[in-house]
Amino acid sequence: MTPTLIQNTAEKKRQTLAEPRPACRRRTTCRGCGGDRLLLALSLGDMPLANGFLSSTEEFASEPKFPLDVFFCETCALAQLLDVVDPEIMFRHYLYQTGVSTTIAAHNVRLARQMTDMLRLGKRDLVVEAASNDGSLLKCFRDIGTRILGIEPATNLARVAEADGVETVNQFFCSETARQVQQDHGPARVVIGNNVLAHVDDPSDFLRGARILLAADGLAVFEFPYLEAMLARMEYDTIYHEHLSYFSIQSVTHLCETAGLSVVRIEHLTVHGGSLRVFAAPANGPVTHAPQVIELIDKEKASGAVGFARITVFADGVHRHRDHLLELLRDLKAKGKTIAGYGAPAKGNTMLNYCGIDRELLPYLVDKNPLKIGRYAPGSQIPVLDEPVLLQRQPDYTLILAWYFAVEIHRQQ
Repeated sequence: MTPTLIQNTAEKKRQTLAEPRPACRRRTTCRGCGGDRLLLALSLGDMPLANGFLSSTEEFASEPKFPLDVFFCETCALAQLLDVVDPEIMFRHYLYQTGVSTTIAAHNVRLARQMTDMLRLGKRDLVVEAASNDGSLLKCFRDIGTRILGIEPATNLARVAEADGVETVNQFFCSETARQVQQDHGPARVVIGNNVLAHVDDPSDFLRGARILLAADGLAVFEFPYLEAMLARMEYDTIYHEHLSYFSIQSVTHLCETAGLSVVRIEHLTVHGGSLRVFAAPANGPVTHAPQVIELIDKEKASGAVGFARITVFADGVHRHRDHLLELLRDLKAKGKTIAGYGAPAKGNTMLNYCGIDRELLPYLVDKNPLKIGRYAPGSQIPVLDEPVLLQRQPDYTLILAWYFAVEIHRQQ
């Protein structure tokens, strides 16, 4: 089987343009509400792409870098990047593979069972996942007995999914793609978008696509890092060019309203350092959200936990963290201690580059993902080695970059 290809009209138009598309462009308006009341909250400087792992040392001198600045919209409370790197550069060949982590595997099984129980899914029901990666989550639904379809822009991952029997449309998910899929496959009882809504420059159109694709009695389910958790836990490594938006409950419910979706339930998750799972249903009339959701919005506003003032406090903490971490690593090196890094996640590359950690302080990283082994981390240019190297070399200290999988890592080691 080969990935199903859908070439949308916008893509065809782009191919007729004489001038090449810019690698990066800066927005002047909020992607959540279109307003221009945008305040600079945190600048991490110019950064390489967090998943832009290098294949050889010859690529070191030509690494592209782009501004990594977080802005806050005073109108709709959306924290966001305004510098947008061309998604064709970031996502057509992608090195993050969801099937590698046992933590995510267990998370996927629980979600499939939850949705099956909530909607009493059967063999005629269709489950569609946007940004389906290697098909790991959809295989959980297939095992339960539903119809499945993935929509994945990364050609390399779409091929992996197809090889495992997961039919996959090799395309970015948007309203136009959703219309084509709905025509070809019919409405979906479930549309899933795990860790993708934050990646799109037009989240309203993405959500409209989910609305178009959903059956009248269906549910759209989205997961993404929660802004409040990022601020409270000093998780600045969540910030990288793929993550264009950092959602509060207020900002994401506003976006759902623009797409004709009513938020019926919100769950707090521990995965990825603290995430939200949002359940949304098609609104047949005026959009109204569940009482629980309205209560959460009111509580969020009253606490100030995700306001601009809170983000400026966070920014001060980010600078202090950099200084403390560098002091720790330099002190260990001065004492003759050996140090390695566990994991080569996108998050870790934000921290390595912002802190200025290079091969002098951290000679190598180890990882389980075969797509990253043998490459070099972007910016820091630290080599990524196979996981067994850690056991073989027995460093005195290990810096866990994939800290959100710390329990899994400790168990494996």
